[in-house]
Amino acid sequence: MRNARILASGMYVPERIINNKWFDKQLGEDVSTWLEDIARIHNRRWAAENESTADLAEAAAKDALEKAGLEAKQLDMIIVATDTPEYVSPSTASVVQHRLGASNAGTFDLNSACAGFVTALDIAATYIRGRQDYKNILVVGAYAMSKYLNKEDKKTVTLFADGAASLILQAHEGIEGFQSSLMFTQGQYHDGMGIYGGGTFKPISNEVIDNKDHLLKFVYRFPKTLNRDVWSRMARDLSAKAQIDLSEIDHFFFTQINYNTIIQTMEVLEQPKSKAHTIMHEYGYTGSACIPMAFAEKEKEGVLKRGEKIMFIGSGGGLAFSGACFTY
Repeated sequence: MRNARILASGMYVPERIINNKWFDKQLGEDVSTWLEDIARIHNRRWAAENESTADLAEAAAKDALEKAGLEAKQLDMIIVATDTPEYVSPSTASVVQHRLGASNAGTFDLNSACAGFVTALDIAATYIRGRQDYKNILVVGAYAMSKYLNKEDKKTVTLFADGAASLILQAHEGIEGFQSSLMFTQGQYHDGMGIYGGGTFKPISNEVIDNKDHLLKFVYRFPKTLNRDVWSRMARDLSAKAQIDLSEIDHFFFTQINYNTIIQTMEVLEQPKSKAHTIMHEYGYTGSACIPMAFAEKEKEGVLKRGEKIMFIGSGGGLAFSGACFTY
């Protein structure tokens, strides 16, 4: 049986560290207490002025290639999951391909907001499982949302951060690797959070800039238990599709938007909290990069063991949801 297994991961975060006290000073009020007690965020990384999404993605890709022992020319495809692209057009993936020297790789970007990386992982696995000519696919989650933040909006500026991480999927003969996946969207929430200026709906204009529609906005609150309810349902569905009991899943990687939501999800699933890995404490919320960043950190620490069962569940604006189960 031809399958897609996780060969290696890589990660990169900008050097600039922004702590909570910086926001207390900038916003003129105490935001540290809420950030540390509720969001569990203490620090985050912001890209330098001359550092872009392609820079982050390139560095994370090089790290994964080195760990995998592969040359860039051995890549058959590069998928970059991001909603903070290098350009409106062409794709960020084409920039990364050129910089890496991955001359044999096809490329495309994927935007399903913060669910993008897991969606891209699913697509990469589908290519490998279905096509003999795809052997090594690089999947990158990259996020430079600091470039799109209103520095006076405490609802967004304190949460969002920058980073990138990547996984290389490789063709493998055997059951190890991809086990199951699913994705769906609750499009009725598409206008609740996003960057609504700069596309064809609201092209860049003085009015767009004056209204700050080219920056990230929370327009309205989502149902408080939405992620918890959807994530727990997805976890059960993924395990059923893979014919793996939830108790057999060794590691859970959820979108890192809210620590308490992750813990509540594990309680609903009646699984040990220690199985769910979190990184928002030091890196803030890194959108499409957060799940592979958490994975890369745990792989580097030696927490992940070959043969263990891993579940990825991502959610993001749209609202888009995506999940995948792998045997590592």
